Amino acid sequence: MPNTSDRPDAGRLYRRYLSAVMLHGHAAAKACGLGATDLYALNILELAGPMTPGELGTRTGLTTGPTTRLIDRLEQAGYVRRAPDPDDRRKVIVEPVGKPAQLDQVMDPVRRKIGDILADCPPEHLDALFDYFDRAAQAYQEAAERLRSGS
Repeated sequence: MPNTSDRPDAGRLYRRYLSAVMLHGHAAAKACGLGATDLYALNILELAGPMTPGELGTRTGLTTGPTTRLIDRLEQAGYVRRAPDPDDRRKVIVEPVGKPAQLDQVMDPVRRKIGDILADCPPEHLDALFDYFDRAAQAYQEAAERLRSGS
């Protein structure tokens, strides 16, 4: 059985990782002339697809007013558009239509480094890592929903 006392503190290591990811996200957003929440919202829309302003607000943790201002900023910058909901014309959906031109350039150095790190991993480690990310993302989403609902 492996000696776990030789391992670093998993909680501290994970918090350091999350802090670095968040710091990079803020720096990348600023380098693209965006706020961190703006870039986060664009990522949500890219991953999940078009959604109502209410859904975007829920996913970003913003209330109605800030969500409207967020969508206004992204629409004025040419990254999203409001379109009638095909199922209910009284509603609108927010659709991604572009991304910051410099985003790929800003993200390229870290993407290359992470790619190099992953290239050094054996396939079974990658399988475990990807399984962890998938299950951890679900756990965080569920925890966020519980926090928002107050339960």
